[in-house]
Amino acid sequence: MRYRKNHKENTHRRVVEVAAARFRKEGLDGVGVATLMGDAGLTHGGFYSHFVSKEALIEEVIEAGMDESFARIIETSKDGGIEAFIRFYLRPSHREHPERGCPAAALGPEIARHSKATRSAFTRKLRRIVSHIDSLLPYPNAETAQAIFATMVGALQLARTVTDPELSDQLLKAGQAAALILARHRALGSARS
Repeated sequence: MRYRKNHKENTHRRVVEVAAARFRKEGLDGVGVATLMGDAGLTHGGFYSHFVSKEALIEEVIEAGMDESFARIIETSKDGGIEAFIRFYLRPSHREHPERGCPAAALGPEIARHSKATRSAFTRKLRRIVSHIDSLLPYPNAETAQAIFATMVGALQLARTVTDPELSDQLLKAGQAAALILARHRALGSARS
């Protein structure tokens, strides 16, 4: 059987896309390789022609997901700046669809328990996001940019965790308000003990 040109690359990309959605929705350890390959319309045996291990797939999924998040920041902040991005990130549809959202919020605690290579990939991509947030601030400051992103990720995680819809909405709004205050503030000082 002859395959079209770029068949392997297209198949590889499809597996990464399927895995990204499933991992964000069900967790890194909540989905097995056989399930992912089935969702991609492939056999379990074909997995190893694309990835040396599930951890290698996870690393690639994290990188691709953080790149998607970065692209959304660029797009949403193009006209509305940091405020538009904060409101976009902390919106109800992002809360309700982790499979299409930011991997930092959907998978952060799980990433912390994975390999150094996976955590390093996440770290590189996180630095790029924070650097761009910093560039959007009226008074650029790396610590402020870090605090804004940390506030947004935490607010989104909490909003997804609670069972009370009203409280969940309040957490999103509180996260928006806190991140906007940070964005308008001149700069955070260094934490001192």
